[in-house]
Amino acid sequence: MSHRVLFLCTGNYYRSRFAEILFNDLARRHRIDASAFSRALAIEKGSCNFGPISLHARAACAERKLLIPEPVAFPCGATREDFAAATRIIALKEAEHRRYVLAKFPDLAARVEYWHVHDLDASPSDEACNMIEQHVIRLVDELKLRVR
Repeated sequence: MSHRVLFLCTGNYYRSRFAEILFNDLARRHRIDASAFSRALAIEKGSCNFGPISLHARAACAERKLLIPEPVAFPCGATREDFAAATRIIALKEAEHRRYVLAKFPDLAARVEYWHVHDLDASPSDEACNMIEQHVIRLVDELKLRVR
C-alpha cells in the first residue's frame, strides 16, 4: 500500500509546498512507495501571495536542485477528502496550525502531528527550509524501514 503524506500550512504557498516537493524527490530517489501532497488550512490568509508558489520555496528547491512539477499548481485548501486520502498528516507549525485544525476539522485533529517550523514572520526562509529538510529526511529514513 502506498504511503501518502499530507503536509499542511497556512496558505499552501511556501513551507508545505517545499516539504511536498522535497519529500517526493527523496521518496523517488530511495524507491519508497510513498508520496506527498500539500494543502492550506487557512487559504484565505494568502490573499497577497503572488503566483502559485512562494519565491522562497522556489529558491530552496533550486538550491537543492529539486524540480518543481509543471504545471505548478496554485495553493489549495484542505478538505475532509484530503485527510481521508492521507496515511500521515503533518502540520508545519503547531502554534500556528493547531487552531485551524481544531476549528475546521475537530474530529480529525488527533490524526495530525506537528513540526515546529516558523513562517517568515519569525524565521528567515533559509533557516525554515533547512529545518523542513531535516524533518523530511528523518521522515523518509523512518519510512525506509517500514514502507517498500
